Amino acid sequence: MSQQNIGIVQAGYAAFGRGDVPGFLSLLDPNVEWTTPGLSDLPTAGTRRGPAQVGEFFGVISSLIDFEHFEPKTFLADGDRVIVLGTARSKVKGGSGRPLVEEWCHVFTVRNGKIVTFFEYLDTAPFAAELKTVGARA
Repeated sequence: MSQQNIGIVQAGYAAFGRGDVPGFLSLLDPNVEWTTPGLSDLPTAGTRRGPAQVGEFFGVISSLIDFEHFEPKTFLADGDRVIVLGTARSKVKGGSGRPLVEEWCHVFTVRNGKIVTFFEYLDTAPFAAELKTVGARA
């Protein structure tokens, strides 16, 4: 089951990489819980429930960030849990142009072929500081 769950998560990253948000959302359980870090005034932070709210999250991301590089590197699985380690390089739209380089960890729970939870670990401070340079909420 672990390899099957890794395959589902990898399909999600492939959809994200193609800009296929509907394809990604189709992998989510109707009651998915999607949690991203940061203080409450960071527009990407918080817990979202259901594919519609996760879709709104991706809308916020695409309105704020241009990804130059996004790479999941390591996939680890134990039962229904899939842990992914990766890197990203991005810039805040309209910001200083300074690249944000980050290492991240994503933790998914997959049950019955659907993603039921997501939690992201990363340092949000550089992103929040860059948002302040463009007058965005952060």
